[in-house]
Amino acid sequence: MKTIFLLIAVTAVSVSLAQSPKPVEGLNVGNIAPELKYKTPEGKEVALSSLRGNIVLIDFWASWCMPCRMENPNVVSAYNKYNKAKFKNGAKGFTIYSVSLDRDQANWVKAIEQDKLAWKYHVSDLKFWSSDAAQKYAVQGIPTNWLIDEKGVIVAKNLRGPALEAEIEKLKAN
Repeated sequence: MKTIFLLIAVTAVSVSLAQSPKPVEGLNVGNIAPELKYKTPEGKEVALSSLRGNIVLIDFWASWCMPCRMENPNVVSAYNKYNKAKFKNGAKGFTIYSVSLDRDQANWVKAIEQDKLAWKYHVSDLKFWSSDAAQKYAVQGIPTNWLIDEKGVIVAKNLRGPALEAEIEKLKAN
């Protein structure tokens, strides 16, 4: 009889664990996005994890990157459209964590202003391609991005043009 109860208990725990695997940190859809913690142009350190509870676009770009600058209007459009939207699963809103691969702070700040990048989370270590964030995220080219949900789980990556808004739309509350 004890054996049967033990078998039932072990089975119940196994089924419970199998149904809810905990995401692991990584760079693929379904992974927890690796932590980033860098300084804004004003010198304030901002951790990616401090944005939990929001839908976040981690956007790698640079002021000197023409494809990035050409993509910025799409990113601005998505931000303007969704920053106050209501999302599923209790997400508070949508924001962007921009990681610049610049090495010149003045050019970086000027590009933020010129491209009207109105969100407040602009960060960089000003190390160009040697950026610690770029190394951590295995960035080979820019622009590149990861869309994460309110729990920090990657839901999509490398979204450009209308694909960005289409993915964010999927996360909106009806």
